[in-house]
Amino acid sequence: MRPPWLTLHNGKAAPLGDIPQLGVTQFRTQVIEGVDGGCRIAAFFGHAIATGRVRLFAVLADGAGGTISVCSADVDARYPALTPDCPQAHWFEREIAEQWGVHPEGHPWLKPIRFQAPYRDAASPRPRGDRNITAGVTDFFAMGGGEVHEVAVGPVHAGIIEPGHFRFQCHGERVFHLEISLGYQHRGVERALVGGPEKRTIHYMETLAGDTSVGHATAYCEVVEALAGYHIPPRAQVLRGVALELERLANHTGDLGALAGDVAYLPTAAYCGRLRGDFLNLTALICGSRFGRGCVRPGGVRFDVDQGRVAQLRDGLGAALEGVTGAVSLLWDTPSVLARFEGTGTLTRADCEQLGLVGPAARACGVARDVRQEFPSGIFRFVQIPSGTWDSGDVFGRAYVRWLDIQRSATFVGEQLAALPEGPTSVATGRLAANHLVVSLVEGWRGEICHVGITDADGRFVRYKIVDPSFHNWMGLALALRNQEISDFPLCNKSFNLSYCGHDL
Repeated sequence: MRPPWLTLHNGKAAPLGDIPQLGVTQFRTQVIEGVDGGCRIAAFFGHAIATGRVRLFAVLADGAGGTISVCSADVDARYPALTPDCPQAHWFEREIAEQWGVHPEGHPWLKPIRFQAPYRDAASPRPRGDRNITAGVTDFFAMGGGEVHEVAVGPVHAGIIEPGHFRFQCHGERVFHLEISLGYQHRGVERALVGGPEKRTIHYMETLAGDTSVGHATAYCEVVEALAGYHIPPRAQVLRGVALELERLANHTGDLGALAGDVAYLPTAAYCGRLRGDFLNLTALICGSRFGRGCVRPGGVRFDVDQGRVAQLRDGLGAALEGVTGAVSLLWDTPSVLARFEGTGTLTRADCEQLGLVGPAARACGVARDVRQEFPSGIFRFVQIPSGTWDSGDVFGRAYVRWLDIQRSATFVGEQLAALPEGPTSVATGRLAANHLVVSLVEGWRGEICHVGITDADGRFVRYKIVDPSFHNWMGLALALRNQEISDFPLCNKSFNLSYCGHDL
């Protein structure tokens, strides 16, 4: 009897015909049982097929076994929702309903997550006619009671940040419920990727979430390399790893400074704001862009570093780490800071696992979830970075695991620069395999990045699915605010520091 799942390893392609097509009932059962057994939904999405139906793909990640499982099912206008028995599917099923007009029956809160126009392929012309989603018309959760009031924040905020709308149901200062409404940054990137790869594709990847250019570009390049059957040279693997960890160092440093600013602790805020720039400048030393654009390309990297540049990078890294160590030590040594961090925005481990959170948000709940260890690719197959965890689940935990990441990433970068292998930095890539699927996982600084590429008979992308770590974690922020004071929202929000545009694509 054929297994209900196709088992893959990270960054390994497989023929589409090898993916089991299950009945809807069996598909639902397999996903729920897989999650109950310790797997996690890495991606769950729809794709129009020639029959006019929508094919659902589920991608489950088994961190303990280091394997990825894929199965599919074809559905018509309706199917029984997974969400009531598998909360991890909640956000994914809302996306599927919005994009394809397929109704997951029994979903507890089915509403748009991006307010995008539905996909209207020739193979799937079914419109979504129940509301004008492009106008942002929808219902929001509301609570009754004479002393309950609603506070609306955004989408335009008091700062140069991206737009997002937050609605708080409060009793006095206490938050009963936070509803998060996104979609203001929706650009239709996934649709633009269909028919690729072409010359613009890599630029879409580098701007999916501007602060994660290296992470998303790396995931995309691993998709292309798997489909083309190429292995990049060792020197290129190391340089990619260095660029990815420099991106982590810059963003974690900036976040710790911003957290200090949110509790009006200016010394660390000022120092880390500058030191973030020092890490960005190290990336610019490699490729000319502070955000790593132009660095990672299919087949390897575009830039090399000579011994003089390596010496500059190592000196700059040491100075920046010394500065961050001093600035962050001030946080842990200041009682007034700890009083604001500890016990604020607490998320339980059980909620973390039910929602499928990733990255520092998960590790702060004691869940050791890190692609570099569970599904290593590139240089991380040979050199592992220990991931730090904390078990408090609060703002302090989410700050402290960033500090642990900073120390370990800096050690990794220093060691890799000291032992940079000789050889080429790239190889030429060719045509992509036709009618194949590949899943690429990369540990971005926010957590797991998932790219799923599916090719047609000509070896072009017929579907390209991207799951930014923010997609998993926004609901975690909503739960962390329950029973908190509304004045704690900026601090909790920054402790997650999720991406609007990475979610909205």
